Amino acid sequence: MSSILPSPSPLLSVEHLTHLYAPGKGFSDVSFQIYPGEVLGIVGESGSGKTTLLKSVSARLLPQSGRIIYRPGAAEPQDLYALAESDRRRLLRTEWGVVHQYPLDGLRPRVSAGGNIGERLMAMGQRHYGDIRREAGRWLEDVEIPLSRIDDFPTTFSGGMQQRLQIARNLVTHPRIVFMDEPTGGLDVSVQARLLDLLRNLVVEMALAAVIVTHDLGVARLLAHRLLVMKQGVVVESGLTDRVLDDPHHPYTQLLVSSILS
Repeated sequence: MSSILPSPSPLLSVEHLTHLYAPGKGFSDVSFQIYPGEVLGIVGESGSGKTTLLKSVSARLLPQSGRIIYRPGAAEPQDLYALAESDRRRLLRTEWGVVHQYPLDGLRPRVSAGGNIGERLMAMGQRHYGDIRREAGRWLEDVEIPLSRIDDFPTTFSGGMQQRLQIARNLVTHPRIVFMDEPTGGLDVSVQARLLDLLRNLVVEMALAAVIVTHDLGVARLLAHRLLVMKQGVVVESGLTDRVLDDPHHPYTQLLVSSILS
């Protein structure tokens, strides 16, 4: 994905974050910034710490040290882990979104497709049933789910449809930032391609800031403006996506890139 010019103030600043739950497990001393409209990719092999990092950055796992500063527009900067737990949960329901690798982890299986989307709108204060249902229906169509499935349960959907529903559930509130963990993992190639096209278009149209964890460098190249490369819990290389993938400097990044080209 082509590079963008960041705005003067980052939306999210991660400063010296550490969470080690066993020797060599987790991540250590990670720092980065995310700007409005920018997509950051975090790549590395399994066990590199990238998913644990994503959980901490998205307020779902308390780090052992470091801090995260959130700057929502013109509001005063907020130290994420100095907020009350209820305020962090509110962020996840309204201004932030989390897309899980396994869609049912991010959906209510016994709630209809329309209800899954409508719950997020209600968290933002909407109460008119007709308006909520119309907005849910519009988003279903936006993510290529037939409107006729609005009252069906997510468990009756294919894996690709479940993932598109999870994306609609998260984006309906127009969040400032979305965290995605292997959003195309476990899907066949044709479904992956359609989902990636959808994600890329939504990121551009909504000027979303996003953090995407993936082991797939093709996904990273398509979606991310910048990359962090992680090995054993440490960021070993970072930079613009095209630079990192076309001219990797660290031996580990070179190995990752060569493994997909060979």
